[in-house]
Amino acid sequence: MFIFALDFCLFFFQFNPLMARYSKSDNGAFIFKSGLFAILAGFAFMIFNQFAGSQKPPGNAEKPAPSVVIPETSNPESQPENGREPTVPEQILPAPDGEIVRHTYFTLCYSEDDEQASWVAYELTRDRLNDNWVERSNTFRPDPEVHTESATPRDYNGSGYDKGHLCPAADMAFREDAMDETFFMSNISPQVPGFNTGIWRELEELTRDWARRFGKLYVVTGPMLRQQALGQIGFSKVVVPSYFYKVLYAPDHHRAIGFMIPNEISERPVMDYAYAIDAVEKSSGIDFFPQILKGLDEELEGNLDKNAWPVNQKRFEKRIKSWNLGKSAPN
Repeated sequence: MFIFALDFCLFFFQFNPLMARYSKSDNGAFIFKSGLFAILAGFAFMIFNQFAGSQKPPGNAEKPAPSVVIPETSNPESQPENGREPTVPEQILPAPDGEIVRHTYFTLCYSEDDEQASWVAYELTRDRLNDNWVERSNTFRPDPEVHTESATPRDYNGSGYDKGHLCPAADMAFREDAMDETFFMSNISPQVPGFNTGIWRELEELTRDWARRFGKLYVVTGPMLRQQALGQIGFSKVVVPSYFYKVLYAPDHHRAIGFMIPNEISERPVMDYAYAIDAVEKSSGIDFFPQILKGLDEELEGNLDKNAWPVNQKRFEKRIKSWNLGKSAPN
């Protein structure tokens, strides 16, 4: 553009008759032409600057500042939401039949077809139970770690079923974050209110009694999804199980027991629903503690000694008189 303007000035001086006349008359014409040339050159330079300043380079015009890209976790299944390493021993986990989700203090296998966990596994210890308990949070919410998306609290609204814990909140009351994890909806299953506040609560409290007695328990629990369901609830079509199970193994005392309980109010003793682990495996289709109970230990799976698991008769009576009627909050 600048070259074009300069050419224009030269053209002007070469062919303008007035300039030619002044150049022949006297030397003042030279001064006049020089001054006019300077003016026109300056004018051309101004036009060039204005034009050039209004142009934007193609592909680079007003580029926004580059955003910072945060890389995703390399293995999302191995890292809980809070960034802590999982504490659940890998050897206590059943074989997966769905998505494995590892939280800090329990691991679960999520069944997308049923919108709940098929099993939840964790370690329950005397030391944790003897810690000061934190306040119950009741922060029910979807589990962000479930890649296919978990059920939501809204699925349970107006359904007539409780949001029943699989890993109980009270089992994780030794830390606020541990307690908080139990309110992910992946750890929740539809339960009849009198079942949730009644016999299921009694079994949960007995499990804590046994953990204090034996020092440590490995626990695997969940709904029996192979049995005929009671129906579905909510937009997510959450399956309502007809039975729930709980399998316990005391590693330091080499004792094991399983339970299968119908999702209904019961006035029968808890031990009426006790079974050898083999029986629970056949009904649920789940192989419990496959890395622990093998070889000679398989005999433990096929036998049951109820006397090794003492119960509290007063708690049973309280359940019949009060808990079955929902007169006390569940754990």
